[in-house]
Amino acid sequence: MVATTQPVTAEDLLRMPDDGFRYELIQGELKKMPPAGYVHGESAMSIGISMGNHVKANGLGSVYAAETGFLLASNPDHVRAPDAAFVRRERREAVGDAPGFFPGAPDLAIEVVSPNDRYAEVDEKVADWLEAGTLAVVVVNPRSRTVYVHRSLTDVAALAESDTLDVSDVVHGWRMPVKDIFE
Repeated sequence: MVATTQPVTAEDLLRMPDDGFRYELIQGELKKMPPAGYVHGESAMSIGISMGNHVKANGLGSVYAAETGFLLASNPDHVRAPDAAFVRRERREAVGDAPGFFPGAPDLAIEVVSPNDRYAEVDEKVADWLEAGTLAVVVVNPRSRTVYVHRSLTDVAALAESDTLDVSDVVHGWRMPVKDIFE
């Protein structure tokens, strides 16, 4: 006799009690993610504050903090949670205030590499975002103080501290000096 387990659904994930961890739902399987370290949090917040202020001042849409789930696929359910994200106003208004995870991918996803992240896992997240329709994925690596902007699996721009993060085609008019992410 073989025991089988049912895939976890997005609804199951929403109803889970808070145990101090973040989870993503990968093809119906829970993936536990430890809390982020402080350098990770500082980098994510630097981007979130800069982008959030710009988005709010210009009425461009909504900016989301870490732990916000985006339902990328169903049956089996696939929920990812970036470190920061942006959704254009038109898309946000179309969704309304429905409870649960945002249905679909953000227009921009920000992923900050944590000390315990494996690069293969980060690459998997980037692929998931892009396949689900995210227009750009920004990967911030605090260890190397670099930023990578993925517009497809093959269109990747590498940025150093002397460069400017420019995703103004996705978040209209927003740019940020890379050095400001790490200060």
